[in-house]
Amino acid sequence: MPLHPVLVRFLIFMNENRQRTVCSYVIRSGRLTHLQSQAIDRYFDNYGLTIDMDSISSEAVFSRQAELVLEIGFGMGDSLIEMAISGPETDFIGIEMHKPGIGRILHNIADKKLHNLRVYNDDAIKVFEQCIADLSVDKVQIFFPDPWQKTRHHKRRLIQPDFIELVGQKLKPQGLLQLATDWQNYAEHMMKIMGASNTYQNLAGVNQFHQRLNRPLTKFEKRGEKLGHQVWDLVFQKI
Repeated sequence: MPLHPVLVRFLIFMNENRQRTVCSYVIRSGRLTHLQSQAIDRYFDNYGLTIDMDSISSEAVFSRQAELVLEIGFGMGDSLIEMAISGPETDFIGIEMHKPGIGRILHNIADKKLHNLRVYNDDAIKVFEQCIADLSVDKVQIFFPDPWQKTRHHKRRLIQPDFIELVGQKLKPQGLLQLATDWQNYAEHMMKIMGASNTYQNLAGVNQFHQRLNRPLTKFEKRGEKLGHQVWDLVFQKI
């Protein structure tokens, strides 16, 4: 017996809604400090980017032609600030959902008068789908994303086949996707997903992890070192 059309539409809606609600992050409830809240109010218009902007490029955002690096999930932003300071010839865009991190990095951008760093406070997948021009990015960095340790949560991991192909659309030829994690299971998951793609090649060799990248230590990496955690780095180049 065929299903009633209303029931069919309801089932379709529920399925689409379930798909939309599977995301790679949770909104943490950390309280904004007065300084962070003040920084968002004062500086987001100057240094923030929003999802409703047209498709962007380095030229459109920074008014110059330069290497463009995107970092997803910069946390409190200290390592990204350090990269921007040490690489004034490079433009950086950070993407982060956590409001305290947005407030902190905006304060530091203004305090250090950085002209080569902008930030999104939004979902990385939406940003890549709606805002980043194809073939416009030189490097994408994803350091210590949420590992979603429980098996039933693995579907929420950011590194998935569809997402890395989306990243590949935005990377220039020979562009880099750099990953790091201190969870072995997630490192193996990353290697499996990346190794199965025809869009990238592993610069360390097939199924090989890269030596530690030349990058500032993140807060999570410093904490992991104290706990004796190993870190796995992966560097894949767009073919």
